[in-house]
Amino acid sequence: MNADMPFNSGSLTGARAASAASSNDAARGKIPLRRQLMQCGVVAVLALAGYLIISHLILQSVRVVGVSMSPTLKNSGFYLLNRCVYLVRNPQPNDIVVIRDPLDQSYSVKRIIAGAGDSVYITAGRVYVNGRELAEPYLSPNTPTWAYERQPEKVIRCRQDEYFLLGDNRLNSTDSRAYGPVPRQNILGAIIH
Repeated sequence: MNADMPFNSGSLTGARAASAASSNDAARGKIPLRRQLMQCGVVAVLALAGYLIISHLILQSVRVVGVSMSPTLKNSGFYLLNRCVYLVRNPQPNDIVVIRDPLDQSYSVKRIIAGAGDSVYITAGRVYVNGRELAEPYLSPNTPTWAYERQPEKVIRCRQDEYFLLGDNRLNSTDSRAYGPVPRQNILGAIIH
């Protein structure tokens, strides 16, 4: 043994002592407070990022205000909006969608009746798509659909990436009868109901 270096079998000094203490604490399950706070901070940031991604890009809670989709969707009811469904497929007839309203840039909920290349004919309270009367089991029996603008009938053809939308409460809905077909970029996603 070297006489210049005192050796005490019961104690360690300096960095070796801190390292030994740290490994002893870890072995006993104790983690320093600073490290615990950092871990909590990382978990909180990841949770917030996950919430924001899911709620703004995948699923979003929406509240329907108004009766234009009655009886299918209830006024003041909460529903989920699937924002990514149209990344994997195109909007389809019968989908209930949230759109940016072409008249006032607010958001509204409507049902897709027809898509690109389809022609819609409204006459005598009935809706025809491509010459066939539209079967609408989601409406109350004998619910009429009238054209707006005091026209007894109306014919509309959807161009590429356009959709004709109607509210289920035909007597109390501002929809494609008033503002025409809606471009695809105005459709934000599909309602899950």
